[in-house]
Amino acid sequence: GVNSLAGYGEIFFRNTISSGIIPQISVILGPCAGGAVYSPALTDFVFVVDKISKMFITGPEVIKTVLGEEISMEDLGGARVQSEITGNAHFFATCEEECFEQIKRLITFIPWNNINKAKSFESGEPDKKYNPEKIVPNDPTLPYDVRDVIKSVADNSDFFEIMELYAKNIVIGFGRMDGRTTGFVANQPLEMAGVLDVDSSDKAARFIRYCDAFNIPIITLVDLPGYLPGVDQEHAGVIRHGAKVLYAYSEATVPKITIILRKAYGGGYIAMSSRHLRADFVFAWPTAEIAVMGPEGAANIIFRKEIMSSDDPDETRKQKVEEYKTKFANPYVAAARGYVDAVIEPKETRRFLMHAIAASENKVVKVLEKKHGLPPC
Repeated sequence: GVNSLAGYGEIFFRNTISSGIIPQISVILGPCAGGAVYSPALTDFVFVVDKISKMFITGPEVIKTVLGEEISMEDLGGARVQSEITGNAHFFATCEEECFEQIKRLITFIPWNNINKAKSFESGEPDKKYNPEKIVPNDPTLPYDVRDVIKSVADNSDFFEIMELYAKNIVIGFGRMDGRTTGFVANQPLEMAGVLDVDSSDKAARFIRYCDAFNIPIITLVDLPGYLPGVDQEHAGVIRHGAKVLYAYSEATVPKITIILRKAYGGGYIAMSSRHLRADFVFAWPTAEIAVMGPEGAANIIFRKEIMSSDDPDETRKQKVEEYKTKFANPYVAAARGYVDAVIEPKETRRFLMHAIAASENKVVKVLEKKHGLPPC
């Protein structure tokens, strides 16, 4: 009866008031249906196991009765569905043993509460096979795996990815720098060129806020052409979802260090922990392109008349694209205005990151007194 509803409500209340104070982990090792699913949704990390975990508000029988639709429990709310489609689960395992190992590994990266910092470990150099100078192609149209860049700077090349199967165009997870837990947020050029969209914005924003709540520095690796355009994205609410990233970075008071690897265009440049959102340090590789839009699109707009009136429009367009790259789409213009602290060689990245984290570790940020902010929903 109503007493069971009261019990659910009490649990949800405790989940909520404990959020950001102590880490909360949910492990789904069987069916979790009805009101019970809201508790794991309120916790920080949800672990699921293939063919075992089930999560849904209304089960297959209710759906069949009300809507006449037939679907299995697995297809409705199985582990893979929650990991790949809904984003409700953060870690996917093929068996319970793997799940328990994931939990134990996660616990090594996070602190016990919001007062203490995560336990430090002995620092170790990255594996030499992850050479940052060879990972990222000079051609901005060629993809690469940004996780290799993370492994090229993290201690012992150890990177623990979170929500690996969901919104793959952005990568989030924990690593260590000089033995200290660090959160990594990175655009993934292997998926949709690393653009920000509805799902990736939600994924990144929540992780940024978690790191901020538990005093974990954030390193952001930038390589994106901007936000994903299109009718579907606009109707799905990309404005408010995209704004979550802006809000999360602006609100965060932990050390924020940004590395611009290649493309950083338009709103995507601003959103990915730019100086304008109060990043503590912003570095750029020589391959970085920082501009309002890509050189091709910009040249077509700025030099439209010259291109159209030319005897050889294609050749003129190529020349204007190169002219735009030289004048605008490079890291030096932003550096001259103080938006980039230094243009560094890829091989220097780890050294600069470690120095930046050490320099900003004890930063103090004064914020206006308020009850709480109102992030985009």
